[in-house]
Amino acid sequence: MGSAAETGDLAKEFIDAAYNSQGVTKGQLTLHADRGTSMTSKPVTQLLVDLGVARSHSRLHVSNDNPYSEAAFKTLKYCPAFPDRFGSIEDARTFCAAFFEHYNHVHRLYSGIGLHTPASVHHGTAIEIREQRARTLDAAYNTDPTRFRHRRPSPPKLPTVARQRPSPMRSPHPIRQLKQKSVPNDLTGSGPSNRADLERSTPQVA
Repeated sequence: MGSAAETGDLAKEFIDAAYNSQGVTKGQLTLHADRGTSMTSKPVTQLLVDLGVARSHSRLHVSNDNPYSEAAFKTLKYCPAFPDRFGSIEDARTFCAAFFEHYNHVHRLYSGIGLHTPASVHHGTAIEIREQRARTLDAAYNTDPTRFRHRRPSPPKLPTVARQRPSPMRSPHPIRQLKQKSVPNDLTGSGPSNRADLERSTPQVA
């Protein structure tokens, strides 16, 4: 859906259409979204209650909490064909329709889903495709094991669990951890407690 503005009513219409087109049943789906006004609006909230869809919202101060949408947006924005600006809303809709058709059904450079297309994983055909890949790799290995250094190859595994990105509070950056540990402070007793102590403990070069 491409629109000139973002509203709760449009979000409701979009979610309702997607729900019905995919044959989802009550209690089957959890919808993860940001905390924007559209996704937290009354029309969307009431629709999800009526459809039996559980709600999940991004954590506070975590702008990239939804890996699926973030991956799609990054691929879209870094696409060489993505223009600096669109001439009209119709131009934007035409471009995005062609882009997401390719993204969902053709492009396979997604290591997180075993180098399959999103559509293949969604519709369950990735299992059969992976089995075919395994047979092809086995045949290649049996023909010339030295090509693979005598290690039988296997296709990438399919994902079994979808997770959010790790919380920055639970998984601090290793460099940040190192810096925090090396900073002296008077609470831990790990170093000089004030500027005077720091100056006295610093070797002087003549």
